[in-house]
Amino acid sequence: MLNADFTQKRKFIVKIGKMLHKYGTPAYRLEAHLAELTSHLGLKGSYIISPTSMTFVLWTEGHEQEYTHAARVNPGDLDLGALSRTDELADQVLQGKVSLNEADALLDAIDARPNPYGKGATALAMMMSGGAFAMLMATSWNDVLWSSLLSLLVYGFMLWAARSARIANMLEPLVALAAALAACAISRYIDPGVNIRLVVLSAIIPFIPGLALTLGFAELAARHLVSGNARIMDALMLLFKLYFGAFLGIALGFRLFGTVDFVQPAPIPHSFAWLAIGILGISLIILFKSRPKYTLWSLASGFIAYGVSITGAAMFDYTLGAFLGAFAVGIYSNLFTRLAKAPAVIVAMHGLIVLVPGSKTYIGLNSLISGQDFVVTDGIGQQTFLIFMSLIAGLIFANVALPPKKSL
Repeated sequence: MLNADFTQKRKFIVKIGKMLHKYGTPAYRLEAHLAELTSHLGLKGSYIISPTSMTFVLWTEGHEQEYTHAARVNPGDLDLGALSRTDELADQVLQGKVSLNEADALLDAIDARPNPYGKGATALAMMMSGGAFAMLMATSWNDVLWSSLLSLLVYGFMLWAARSARIANMLEPLVALAAALAACAISRYIDPGVNIRLVVLSAIIPFIPGLALTLGFAELAARHLVSGNARIMDALMLLFKLYFGAFLGIALGFRLFGTVDFVQPAPIPHSFAWLAIGILGISLIILFKSRPKYTLWSLASGFIAYGVSITGAAMFDYTLGAFLGAFAVGIYSNLFTRLAKAPAVIVAMHGLIVLVPGSKTYIGLNSLISGQDFVVTDGIGQQTFLIFMSLIAGLIFANVALPPKKSL
């Protein structure tokens, strides 16, 4: 193989690997995808991927030429639209429709694309996610309203963090602190029917690392020990920062504004949970920057996850309900890959978000530290652990029952 040909190929592999990592691809999927891509390009490769580092080792048959690249990277954020476009470009390169030189410029164009939904739609999606979560918790319409408005406050801090490195470094505890102070003020001066701790949790729900914890356990199950442990520890530290901010904000709020007797409003009927799933699904499409052509697929994933899990829980128990929900999402996402020729992760994430017990982890942490329960928490620690294990088992069984056509 000519030096120029090897150089072109290894540059492309390193660049696409970094971009897929940036867009939130889990380590075990990314390593498998890079190995497949390397083989198609006629090279040999070995990879070590973690949330904060990437190592590429590439060589030709017979080791005539070798190349090693190591880089320190930041943990990726989910951008399903960019991930989809990058995967399409990789397919076009392998099919010979796009040259490596053209692919390099197209990768830059994908990376430079602005948020397709804009700030207004993202703000609305934040409000919808907070309100939908409060609805799923079967709380009151008061809490749904205030959760939505406080989610907008949280988004304001996110915009501030995008312009300030200092704010970005303390964003998680800061948004929890601000939401808690605002909730205390609302309870004291406007609406004594607010469940302060639940409203705060709903407002910061996009930050709760339930999905990150699930992906971390999935990486451990796939024997990616370094990446799995790193992702789990990062998620736990994020959870601690959020809880500390909320704890401090509520303490300061009670000191500044005082406390009032809680007035229990009428609860939301459980039948509204289906509406909440639809609202949550729409908000996730915007927050994850999914492409419009996959909207129906993504929404269906959320409804399948919720419908199968609650049916399974009613027939058996919550653990088997979570297992069956994850199994259904896995089968559905692998079927999506076969039919749409797109990465399974595009729809799998929408279903998993409905199933992951990130909020239970936060509620359990609150119960453990403060000794106070703002929702029913009997055995919540055991529930959380079993649900995580059930989700991983469901995804593994789904990949055996209907193997995916794509590594992503």
